Amino acid sequence: MDLDVVGLSRLQFALTALYHFLFVPLTLGLSMLVAIMETVYVMTDRPIWRQMTKFWGVLFGINFAIGVSTGLVIEFQFGMNWSYYSHYVGDVFGAPLALEGLMAFFLEATFVGLFFFGWDRLSKRAHLVVTWLTAIGTNFSALWILIANGWMQNPVGAALNPQTMRMEVTDFFAVLTNPVAQAKFVHTVSAGYVIAAFFVLGISAWFLLKGRHADLAKRSMTVAASFGLAASLSVVVLGDESGYLSTEHQKMKLAAIEAMWHTEPAPAAFTAFGFPDQEARETHYAIHIPWVMGLIGTRSLDTEIPGIHELVKLAEVRIREGILAYDALEKIRALGGKGPVPADLQARFEEHGQKLGYALLLKRYVDDPRQASAAQIAQAANDTVPQVAPLFWSFRVMVALGIYFIVLSATFFILSARRRLDAYPWLLKLAVWSLPLPWVAAEAGWIVAELGRQPWAIEGVLPTAVAVSNLGISTVLGTLLGFVVLYTILIVVEMKLMLKAIRKGPEPDDLTGHGAVKPLATPHNVNLITAE
Repeated sequence: MDLDVVGLSRLQFALTALYHFLFVPLTLGLSMLVAIMETVYVMTDRPIWRQMTKFWGVLFGINFAIGVSTGLVIEFQFGMNWSYYSHYVGDVFGAPLALEGLMAFFLEATFVGLFFFGWDRLSKRAHLVVTWLTAIGTNFSALWILIANGWMQNPVGAALNPQTMRMEVTDFFAVLTNPVAQAKFVHTVSAGYVIAAFFVLGISAWFLLKGRHADLAKRSMTVAASFGLAASLSVVVLGDESGYLSTEHQKMKLAAIEAMWHTEPAPAAFTAFGFPDQEARETHYAIHIPWVMGLIGTRSLDTEIPGIHELVKLAEVRIREGILAYDALEKIRALGGKGPVPADLQARFEEHGQKLGYALLLKRYVDDPRQASAAQIAQAANDTVPQVAPLFWSFRVMVALGIYFIVLSATFFILSARRRLDAYPWLLKLAVWSLPLPWVAAEAGWIVAELGRQPWAIEGVLPTAVAVSNLGISTVLGTLLGFVVLYTILIVVEMKLMLKAIRKGPEPDDLTGHGAVKPLATPHNVNLITAE
């Protein structure tokens, strides 16, 4: 990445998004787990489940507050660093973003407040409704932002108005039902559920190792193991759907993930290991598994997956077609809205208009794409190849960790069924040390999704290089450093608050309250596993 205004703006957005995504998935998953725990409390009237709900609810609240504050910055960046992007696609992108804001700051915030302050003011069932509405609101706020992001990956239901130079909605229902957006939503939410499940699993395992809060820890682990196993399996299935959609809508991303430099005979092999060399256009020491990529990517035995070399050639053809669209566009705009657009000119723009974005790739090299040389067109076509090595390894780290999560959650699921969660201290220690791994997988998935889209801000429509604001390098660099410092402080604050709440454990008086019964006495000689 070049450290110019475009590169620095990309780096700033990437870092703030990666920071924000540390909090979002845990919020999504914990809201559901807390709702499940309170449901059991209302059904059984056992106070231990109320204690669990309130304890994990405190951790949810800390994470929710930090997540909302970091998310605000991302939305404002569209106006600060990406003003031409906001002008060009704001009519489409703004609607789901506004709905996400309404969900997050009105629906979510209202019910979160009722969750924390309504324990002694609401009946059990009314409070349970509030908790479920909090979870639903949290997940629906993610839906809207992922509809917006899915449109960036697969822009449907919109068309460019040549007079205003803005994308306008032509079919809002198509935007809402965008298959890429729907696949991203369920995949991302499932990943959040895995993160929350392993968060609860790891902390509960730590409690057992320390010989503290055994009843709460074992019940929490049972819920987390069941929830985590279902979520881990869902992530794999839904991730497969996302990969299949990439074959149709983002062929270059799929080829880069696989480091597939040339089109292979169908069905294509999967590269399990290797070292991609983008300059040499080959993968060193590659280990291939026959047929697997073809089956995953096309769900057939006779459909080819195009390679990077062939896709670059196709991009060059599209750039030349986009130049025709650009020429028609400039002639339409030259009319200044005075009189009707000649039919032949309008027809030429409509015929080639969908490739206009490819002509805009030339803006990095020449002000008027119609004046581009053959060498500049070839260079712009090569720019459509994202950074292969980070994509290649991020995808494989994500997949490997996904398999690990299935195995570990299934192990604890079986142990919980046999009531032997505390039988193997080494497994408890493994659960503690595995706590950060779902975040690694989630961030790797984010890198695959967003880095794989480059050089596009909007796939095939608006290149990233022309979407930025007209800012100086020092301005962007200054805000970048400021955000890094601020977000680092916020992470430190959250970690301290989380650790303080975890070390403190559940409040003893949480075993009383509406509908509570007298807790059973715990014998002093209970065999609890300790870390010593």
